[in-house]
This record gives sequence, structure tokens and C-alpha cells, in this order.
Amino acid sequence: MPDPTNNETLAAIRRRRSVRAYLDAQITDDELTAIVEAGMYAPHAGDQAWHFAVVQRVELLAALNAAAKEVARGMGGFLATLAAEESYDCLHGAPTLVVVSGDEQSPSPQVDCAAATENMLIAAESLGLGACWLFFITLAFRSPRAAEFYRSLQIPEGYQPYAAAVFGYPSGDAADASPRKANIVSYIR
Repeated sequence: MPDPTNNETLAAIRRRRSVRAYLDAQITDDELTAIVEAGMYAPHAGDQAWHFAVVQRVELLAALNAAAKEVARGMGGFLATLAAEESYDCLHGAPTLVVVSGDEQSPSPQVDCAAATENMLIAAESLGLGACWLFFITLAFRSPRAAEFYRSLQIPEGYQPYAAAVFGYPSGDAADASPRKANIVSYIR
């Protein structure tokens, strides 16, 4: 039986942190392929009803960021405060964005897209890359430019963006994990 205290996958899960500062260098095609493939191997409700839009075009990344900030400014609260900062980049300067969309007719598109996104984050960690799950960028699909973004990202008809993550080479060391909460597990045996 494998030793759970000395397991590569479990170690990558424990190490994984949200990275919010990246080097300018683009990830390699092999790294990108491995990340997307990890997403494709996630559990799903039986129909793999997802779509992965990989965006590396700088102009499109900037347009998505601007549109998301525009929507956030009208929402109030914390997101509006972030969006009001001229220099705020909801993509954190990462060179690669993956938007995960799900078929709205599928039994559980949000869950399926979340599972795929988490697989990609763990794959990035195992490759020594930085990654960050993003909610903020999905606001771009509520903007007046939403139809344009659906076309640009080649999101199929009837699919909705449910998750997104950025990937790149971290520009610094990862933060230590915050302590895990106590008393959140019940064992019923």
C-alpha cells in the first residue's frame, strides 16, 4: 500500500497556493498541454460537457480585464473597490488564462467546470508553475462586450463560463499555507 505521507500528488495539493504575481515569460506549449489535459480528465456528470478557452493574446487579456473591471465598478463592495484602482489587473499579470465553460443543459455544469479547474491548478503546481483560480474575470461575460468575448473565445452556443484560472511562472516564493480550520470533519463509522 502506498505511503500517504510520502505521496507526490498529495504533496502538490498541500503546496498549491494562489499566485498573484508572474514573470513576463509565457509557459511552454508542453506545460499548457499538460494543464489542459489534466482538466479534461476531471470527473464529470457523464458527458464531458465543457469547453476550455485558452487565451494568451495580450490584447484580448487586456480587454477582458477592462470589461470585468467595468462590471465590478457597478456592483459595489469589495469588487468595486478593487476595480476602482487604475492599476488593478484581475489577471495578476499572468500570461495565460483558461476560461472553463459548461453546457447549460448538462446536469451539473458548475460542478464539472470546478472539478476541471481544480485539476488544472494541481497540474500547474506539479509542474512548478503558478496558478490562480479567478472569479473576477468571469464578470467580463456580463459586460456589454459579452457577445464579442463569447465569439473571440469560441465558446459554443448554450455554454456559459463558470470558472477561470491563470497560469504562469511565479515571480516570487509561494506564501505559507494558513492554518487549516479545526473541527470541520465528522467521521461517522
